[in-house]
Order: sequence, then C-alpha cells, then structure tokens
Amino acid sequence: MVATKKVKFLGIDPGFGRLGWGVIEAEGSKLTMLDYGCLETPKEMEFPKRLHSLAISLRQIIKKHKPDSLIVEELFFFKNLKTAINVAQARGAILLVGEEQGLPILELTPLQVKQSISGYGRADKGQMQTMVKMILKLDKIPKPDDAADALAMAIAGSSYWRAPK
Repeated sequence: MVATKKVKFLGIDPGFGRLGWGVIEAEGSKLTMLDYGCLETPKEMEFPKRLHSLAISLRQIIKKHKPDSLIVEELFFFKNLKTAINVAQARGAILLVGEEQGLPILELTPLQVKQSISGYGRADKGQMQTMVKMILKLDKIPKPDDAADALAMAIAGSSYWRAPK
C-alpha cells in the first residue's frame, strides 16, 4: 500500500478591508478544513498601513499552518475602479508574502473556482457556500462569506494541484 502525502492549501479571497483565508488539508481525495477566518483593517487606517497589517497577519497564518501552496483569486472583473486598484494592490502584498515564504502560488479565476467546486461556471454564492460545506463535511456554512470564498479557493486549488499535468 502506498502512503498518500498530506498537503495543506491556504486559499485567499483578496481584499484590503476584508481578506478571507482558509486552510484545508488534502490526503488523497479526502479534504479536511483546518482553519479559516477573515482579516479586517479599519477604514480610518492609511492604505499603506492596511496593506502592511494584512501582510503581517498573513505571515502569522503561514507560520502557524505551514501550507504547501497558496491559492489566490485572480482579479477578474470590477464595478468600481478605485476599489479594483486597491484590491489589486492587496493582491500584490499577498503574492509578495507568498513568494517571501517560498510558497508555490496558484492564481485562479472565479470561473475556474466555480467550475471546480460545483461543476457549473455560473454557480451563485449560495450554491458555492453549500458546496464548500458539503465537500468539507462541515456542520454549517463558514462565515463570513469572505472565509467561505477562501475555503472554496483552497478546495479548487487542491484539485488543480492533484490534476495530472
């Protein structure tokens, strides 16, 4: 019998006011939720300090959980240009921390995540959250939404990681 390696994935739903994160462990096809949460920065804080705060907290999460890979949502579309630019800058800080920590980084679009989790690229937020709950065998849907989205990123990342290259 061949032993399967346990692999940890840190999924990130990027943001600067709220950044969702979730850690799962994959052992073969079995996925287990290890931890999740949401990092928040105050609106009154200067933007560079908000990014710095997120980077410090993200480093602590990585130090605590020691993931094998970082999965980050690609900025795919936006309604507000100023918000999109700030989220893009937050993604830059996230990618920098991942690179500093020597983590392989996988960037996935919302469409890729939805297809991976639900098999349907136009799944809505409720469908996605229900699938996260089912896949990870949780008692309830993780809250806040940003954390559930981050767990979805981690789940999708694990399937891309395991997929034949």
